Amino acid sequence: MVEVPSSPTELPDIVLGDTLYERSRQIVSTADLGHKVALAYRTARDWYARRLARGSGRTAAAMPPRPGRPDKPVLLAPRDMPRRARGGDGAGKIALVHSLAHIELNAVDLTWDLVGRFIDEDMPRSFFDDWVQVGLEEAKHFSMLDRRLKELGAAYGDLPAHDGLWQAAESTGHDLTARLAVIPLVLEARGLDVTPSMSDKLRAAGDEATAGIIDVIYRDEKRHVAFGAKWFRFRCDRERRAPEPAFHALVRTYFRGPLKPPFNDRARSEAGLTPGFYKPLASLTG
Repeated sequence: MVEVPSSPTELPDIVLGDTLYERSRQIVSTADLGHKVALAYRTARDWYARRLARGSGRTAAAMPPRPGRPDKPVLLAPRDMPRRARGGDGAGKIALVHSLAHIELNAVDLTWDLVGRFIDEDMPRSFFDDWVQVGLEEAKHFSMLDRRLKELGAAYGDLPAHDGLWQAAESTGHDLTARLAVIPLVLEARGLDVTPSMSDKLRAAGDEATAGIIDVIYRDEKRHVAFGAKWFRFRCDRERRAPEPAFHALVRTYFRGPLKPPFNDRARSEAGLTPGFYKPLASLTG
């Protein structure tokens, strides 16, 4: 059983849905980020305590086409983003933490959208157990980074952020196997490649606090990729498809941009994502 810690924010006295589907829709829909985090924690606790039915999207309001967001940050196309300040302190550190917080906020909505949008798929309860855990941990990551920004004298929303991450949800909203290929096995797997060196640089610059947060994210992301690999193989087995060729075809169809080396082969393999999945794509799209 997953241990659900206390939420870092209070949940207001609002009417809560009584199914996992309705809660997932509430989490994705709300524009109040404190409420979004608190809803994720409460939903995980209620799901694991078996106080929530699974529910159905066929008899309720549809999942939102886009997640709820506050007025800030200003969202820009990736090509319009200003060059991020670099450096181990001051503006460079705030820009880095802000960028990571934006990624983790999108991960919250991407995960709960997966839970809600595919609630009617013929999948075992353990599938939803795994992704509720991911949704809880993504909310934890955003909260840690949001708190770190405040410690640095800034806040989430102070800087512009790019609006390209939700494209992965839009393009795969009709196909659970494609969603599993793109979100955990491309986007989260990329985190396994870049976060160890990021943590090392922060620690070398004396920023143990931020490095410690990134260590937690790295540890959790390895599990998220493992969940993705497990359930992607499960879907391929049902569909009588060989996993590696199916992955190649889905990524070429639904993912924009190259798979960029260098890869953290060890961490990827520990998570069940062996080189035959991603290295052929790097040679084709890089």
